[in-house]
Amino acid sequence: MLRVFQRACVRAGISVLYSQGFNPRPKISLPLPRPVGVESDDELLCLRAAVDPDELRIASHESRIKAELFAQLPEGCELLSVSTARTVRSFQPCSATYVLAVRPEYLNEGLRTRIKRLLASESLNIQRQIDKKNSKLKTQNSKLKNVDVRVFLKSIKMDDRGIIVQCNISSAGSIRVDEILRLLELDEDKLALPIRRTNVQWQADEL
Repeated sequence: MLRVFQRACVRAGISVLYSQGFNPRPKISLPLPRPVGVESDDELLCLRAAVDPDELRIASHESRIKAELFAQLPEGCELLSVSTARTVRSFQPCSATYVLAVRPEYLNEGLRTRIKRLLASESLNIQRQIDKKNSKLKTQNSKLKNVDVRVFLKSIKMDDRGIIVQCNISSAGSIRVDEILRLLELDEDKLALPIRRTNVQWQADEL
């Protein structure tokens, strides 16, 4: 996704700033990268660009940037809004919602009972695989860590279309998508559509 927007900025004539040093990198970031295989309706991308101060005074400059950048994006990638900030900000996610479209035959009382049991639990300990950094053979050097993910589950709702899971996100982390499926005893074969992330809540701090 970062590569997509980096190329789109070049084609749209947006001058993205680069870091200093031996290996300069574009100052583009995704504060909450989406997991592989998960669709998203609410992504946030931050970039620092060189902008003419006179341009910022024009009321329509954000609309123009949006139109020029959107024209360079591939099909299926939609730019919903553009906003500019005169100060550098750090964005921290606070919560996110995941929509699981479950096949009708698996939307049964057994699944409803599992949801009630999860929400009634004071703790939900799972084993999370932790890969060691700076290792070329991560799969051989990984280890398991016990994590209580109950604090990250804000709500789980089930209707005739599937399941909606609202998750808390903090400096301590959050629950992963594969862990949600594991707790619900679901797998990808029981889903009618890819998992979709929506309604991400953010906290912005000036640096």
